Amino acid sequence: MLDLVQNETIKILRRRRFLVILLILAILIPIFTYAQYRSVLTAQEQMGTSDWRALLQQKIVDTQNRLASSRLPEEWREFLKITVQQQQYYLDHDINPMAPGAPTFARGFMDQAISLFLPMIIVVLAVDLVSAEFSEGTIKLLLTRPVRRWKVLTSKYVTLLLFTSLTVLMTLILAALISGVVFGYAGWDMPVLTGFEIAGGELETAGVFALPQWKYLLMQYGLGWFVSVVVGTITFMVSVLVRSAAAGMGIMMAALISGAILTQMASSWESAKYLFVVNLQLTDYLAGTLPPIKGMSLPFSLTVLTVWGAASLVVAYAVFIKRDVTS
Repeated sequence: MLDLVQNETIKILRRRRFLVILLILAILIPIFTYAQYRSVLTAQEQMGTSDWRALLQQKIVDTQNRLASSRLPEEWREFLKITVQQQQYYLDHDINPMAPGAPTFARGFMDQAISLFLPMIIVVLAVDLVSAEFSEGTIKLLLTRPVRRWKVLTSKYVTLLLFTSLTVLMTLILAALISGVVFGYAGWDMPVLTGFEIAGGELETAGVFALPQWKYLLMQYGLGWFVSVVVGTITFMVSVLVRSAAAGMGIMMAALISGAILTQMASSWESAKYLFVVNLQLTDYLAGTLPPIKGMSLPFSLTVLTVWGAASLVVAYAVFIKRDVTS
């Protein structure tokens, strides 16, 4: 098995997919860092101060003004209402929720990347693990070796897990290193509040507690890793079912993009909460953000994603073991 995993690792490195992912991160993270830097400067210039309390208070006032509009959709009204209550809670407890620093940027980056950007780069990594064997004509040679098919597929999946874990780790490292040049590297022990709960459209703060930001980042990137594994597993299944890497890429990209749109529009369609693409934003539960559909919670989303991942593995193994590769 170790020899098979080593062989699959060499294949991934030879195709340079992982290097492409690192290049994407190295290009986009500085862009996001600069955008965040300009946003902070613009807010400070408009307010005429760098005091975070004044800036946060102004955000609360702006959001309350938006809530006064009668044209605001009800689901957005509930979301903004919860946001105001959270911001006021931070203000009342004298905790800056967005203190500048590399760990704060890394936290915000994962919040934005977990539902679309991170899954997309995992798709790039996983989409041709099996289908490339068909397109390159190496599948017959691979399966004529004296190794059972399930071991061949397992070696590919283990390799996928290794590179998925490495991708998430490199995302954290690059986000912290690059943003730290602009924002500094302090703030790892800064308190971050978690434990917010939403009941009946109201924010419950009885279970709120503070964590050092480095612990919060471990929890957050752990959830990002879980999402990446599930998306990678589903992509792995598609790679088994579809012999063309381009077709597999199209299927997964369409699913992820439509899921991002559906998450914004599916508040009245309760059955949509059983789709894996609606359950990718796991970090929102840590922050206490209103879920896209009522009844969703962290245990619920973890269960849905686990079922999707397990079912994808079963289908992938069943098809790969029985597939006729002579045609």
